[in-house]
Amino acid sequence: MRVLLVGAGGVGGAITRIAARRTFFEAMVVADYDPERARVAVAALGGDPRFTAERVDAGDEAAVVRLLAEHRCDVLLNATDPRFVMPLFRAARAAGATYADMAMSLSRPHPERPYEECGVKLGDEQFAQAAEWEKEGLLALVGMGVEPGLSDVFARHAADELFDEIEEIGVRDGANLTVDGYGFAPSFSIWTTIEECLNPPVVYESGRGWYTTAPFSEPEVFDFPEGIGEVECVNVEHEEVLLVPRWIDARRVTFKYGLGREFVETLRTLHLLGLDRTDPVTVPGPDGPVAVSRRDVVAACLPDPATLGERMHGKTCAGTWVRGVKDGRPREVYLYHVVDNQWSMAEYGSQAVVWQTAVNPVVALELLATGAWSGAGVLGPEAFPARPFLDLLTAYGSPWGMREQ
Repeated sequence: MRVLLVGAGGVGGAITRIAARRTFFEAMVVADYDPERARVAVAALGGDPRFTAERVDAGDEAAVVRLLAEHRCDVLLNATDPRFVMPLFRAARAAGATYADMAMSLSRPHPERPYEECGVKLGDEQFAQAAEWEKEGLLALVGMGVEPGLSDVFARHAADELFDEIEEIGVRDGANLTVDGYGFAPSFSIWTTIEECLNPPVVYESGRGWYTTAPFSEPEVFDFPEGIGEVECVNVEHEEVLLVPRWIDARRVTFKYGLGREFVETLRTLHLLGLDRTDPVTVPGPDGPVAVSRRDVVAACLPDPATLGERMHGKTCAGTWVRGVKDGRPREVYLYHVVDNQWSMAEYGSQAVVWQTAVNPVVALELLATGAWSGAGVLGPEAFPARPFLDLLTAYGSPWGMREQ
């Protein structure tokens, strides 16, 4: 396997550190719009000859196709933000390469009823091309991070081994992370955080299908394991709700994020001021007026999440809560994966949230390389058997857990 990794930021850098300890691939080309960032990621690996740094504009499909051909890469792993999903998705297909990402094509709210009906859903643009990918015998593995990704694998495991009937699958994400010296410092890309938190959340119900609610709706307190404790969670737009019902029979699917009230109020203020918008606004510059995206300005004013590890303390938990019936009796479980920032920093030099996101696509690529996972078309993680993934994740030194509720 020869991999083109596009994006050498926090998650991309963590991917290289995790992959460097594995032997399933022949080469990994680390490409970024900023060539210095790609070089730094490769240099940190101590001269591993399998890794090469390159520059590429993720929005330039032709350039990505040329880079895939130049390095004879048969896999494109997308570690950029969701704005670049579609150009990279198309470039992989044009080059005849396997494609994998950790977030799917962007949604657009319903123009008249944004908090009742779906407009363009997450992943719709990718699934619209599923037949062509399948016809050409190519695989696009979409949503293969932690959430979406591992959370979807948990849902598949629950359906295959833990339940006879499933009433509800609810992804629940929470943490007790703190960052010294910052009142507001998101542990993940603020661009992506704004996108998923301020868009209308999607809920799935059998018989009704997908529908939307208001941002931060249906608050609940969820008790997270391994000392994290109770965190208030709210509805947030996320790919699992769009992926799970395509392959798993469940009466209801939700995603709730433990953001905390202060974080929610900050996001609401950004929205009130229009600073969550991506369309450009003109501001004075030293050489005349400059058009800039408001959301990009917010991102530029905040610390890079990849640099927060030394200041960060606590744990992050990603998991899937499932309730239903097994052997005629009610059952309720929480399948989860916890990463302690102190451990991920000491072991890999990556803060917990980006490391937890990064480990899952590497596990998935190893399963594809060994043939434990295979397929064609546009497929989510729940389209594959869960047990090989969970066993390999444990072998990577990061075990998962299950709690009977």
